[in-house]
Amino acid sequence: MRNFTTPLLTLLVMLAGGTAVAQEKVYKVALDGTFAPHAMPKLDGGVEGFNVDLADALATELGAKLDVTAAQWSGLLPGMQAGTYDFLVAPTTVTEERTKNMLFSEGYLNTDFQFAVKADAPDISSLEGFKGKTIAVNKGSAYDRWARDLEGKIGWTVESYGTNADAVQAVVSGRAFANVAGNTVTAWAVKKTTGLKLSYLHSTGKVFAIPFRKGDEALRQTIENALECLKSKGTIAKLHEKWFGYAPAAGAAAVTTYPGYGVPDLAGYDATAHQPNCK
Repeated sequence: MRNFTTPLLTLLVMLAGGTAVAQEKVYKVALDGTFAPHAMPKLDGGVEGFNVDLADALATELGAKLDVTAAQWSGLLPGMQAGTYDFLVAPTTVTEERTKNMLFSEGYLNTDFQFAVKADAPDISSLEGFKGKTIAVNKGSAYDRWARDLEGKIGWTVESYGTNADAVQAVVSGRAFANVAGNTVTAWAVKKTTGLKLSYLHSTGKVFAIPFRKGDEALRQTIENALECLKSKGTIAKLHEKWFGYAPAAGAAAVTTYPGYGVPDLAGYDATAHQPNCK
């Protein structure tokens, strides 16, 4: 009688290997596909941007697939909380209020207020340097409210526009001295608009991080490990330069690995010491 044991075992091993490939880990994630330069429509379909590239890099580091959905921002956090998405790859500012309802990874980008001015404008080194100037903002944005709250203190005049692109054009045309928006959005605008330069950066102390549902600590650890590996390899710094036009500063969230899991000094932070296990 022939011995079929060895061929049978070989076949089982081959089938098992095929099953492992078929069962590649898939994470359902989402982002806002209209928030340039983090994610924006491509001419030939799909989306591109910093956070799209970040999702691809995370997938490679994880050895998994990230099934990315582009949707409206207003539905992203509720969708994650409802279980539609495992986590979000959209830039999400970590706030004290949000940490009461969800977990966050450590920050991967600083989210500050950045001014843009004409290329031949004088250098400004403080908010007070904009006294007497007209500041263009996107109507209804956080930057609009912030600038108006400081109007009396600083002595600038705030003009609101329907879109931030219109506010940027107000600077180009000379109707405003400066535009203020998020640092990444302003960097993108300056990169794409001739005759502008980056001006004063107002630090908020806040960061963009990856949000998760409460109770998903194990998933957060897995994703944060991959995120820290991308920082240590310089991947996030390269994406920063690609999309924002300049390298992140020393000590910036894009190049800094923080102790523990999450954002220190906020709810949900886990101070457990660890070393990232990178591919």
